[in-house]
Amino acid sequence: MKNVVTLVLGGGRGTRLYPLTKVRSKPAVPVAGKYRLIDVPLSNCINSNLNRMYVLTQFNSVSLHRHIRSTYSFDAFAGGFVEILAAQQTYAGDDWYQGTADAVRKNLRYVQEPDVDYVLILSGDQLYRMDFRKMIATHEAARADVSIAAVPVSRDVAPAMGIMRLDDAGRVVGFLEKPQTEQEFDHVRTDPRWIESRGIASHGRDCLANMGIYLFNRNTLLDVLEKTAYQDFGKEVFPAAIRSRHVQVHLFDGYWEDIGTIKSFYEANLSLAASEPPFALFSPDAPIYSRARFLPPSRVDGAVIRQSLVADGCQIGENAVIENSVIGLRCLIGSNAVVRNSILMGNDFYRAPGEGADGPGNGVPPLGIGAGSRIEGAIVDKNCRIGRNVQVVNHRGVEDWKEDEEAMICDGIAVIPKGATLPDGWTF
Repeated sequence: MKNVVTLVLGGGRGTRLYPLTKVRSKPAVPVAGKYRLIDVPLSNCINSNLNRMYVLTQFNSVSLHRHIRSTYSFDAFAGGFVEILAAQQTYAGDDWYQGTADAVRKNLRYVQEPDVDYVLILSGDQLYRMDFRKMIATHEAARADVSIAAVPVSRDVAPAMGIMRLDDAGRVVGFLEKPQTEQEFDHVRTDPRWIESRGIASHGRDCLANMGIYLFNRNTLLDVLEKTAYQDFGKEVFPAAIRSRHVQVHLFDGYWEDIGTIKSFYEANLSLAASEPPFALFSPDAPIYSRARFLPPSRVDGAVIRQSLVADGCQIGENAVIENSVIGLRCLIGSNAVVRNSILMGNDFYRAPGEGADGPGNGVPPLGIGAGSRIEGAIVDKNCRIGRNVQVVNHRGVEDWKEDEEAMICDGIAVIPKGATLPDGWTF
């Protein structure tokens, strides 16, 4: 796999994930209690024996850079690396990345090494587990110029995705972004029997959705980007390549979720806490790697915990109740607190520099969730100070409310931004 270079796209402003992206890029958003989203594509690469990776970043990327730098260090003899390519001024251009394709175009010199045959392009904000060696094998067997990963989906979710039309050999011959009408669906429909002939149970699914995972022959990628001004892979490069190149589909039938909105982030995280999660974190053959932290075991003092993930270094008080939730690193939860159907991202530290044992004083609550507080149907970002008997519950069923920087409601989900403070007795 030494002839493959991977480019992981760090994403734009991440406005649909605001306020989680207020001070960090999308790939740096914590997931499943102890990971960050960027750990998923990088771990998939490592588990596929691909160890030459570049991460293209632009917005709010300091914490992402810090995480990558402290996590991914390879053996000096293996030749592997994870390098960060931030938007910068060069003689070739001095503006920001204008899209996914433009970001790659501005960094083509890194794939022009003589030993590079293939370029794998991934998104930095998806949750899935894939062996890219199988995709490379599909690509080589078909002698394709470009290969694209596709997942079978049903018609009820297809209107939010890009859907492909294939010939009998699996070559992509058509593409439609977000089909809406029955006529459009009929145009891109794939016979479920064809899907099943490839060893995948169709379960009635008759649409193949673009996963945003592309494998290019290096020279094809150079030709496409150097001779055009295309700015986006999904909307411009891929549809144009279908008309002039051999684009082959690679079928995938595992769990895959694009973490693009507050709602999708919330639902994906809580699904991981289920007794039979759709995406298994416990995989001995393909683990998700992350930063090594030297934290003590979590301490639980007589609390009730059901169907939840609890990360390292937590302290959970007496008679606390935690149900169907994800509890992140260093969470401090007071006695008699209730956390239900929620995501607590945890803390970066146990106590801020110069802070006393009981908090900063002046009536400001200490770090963590105060005694008797109730967190339900919510996302609490890192380093929040939530006082005693606080109610973080969307009682009114409001869909969106962003009038307060210390607390918001997005997609019907209560969100407490990073570093927010809610005084004793606070409620929506």
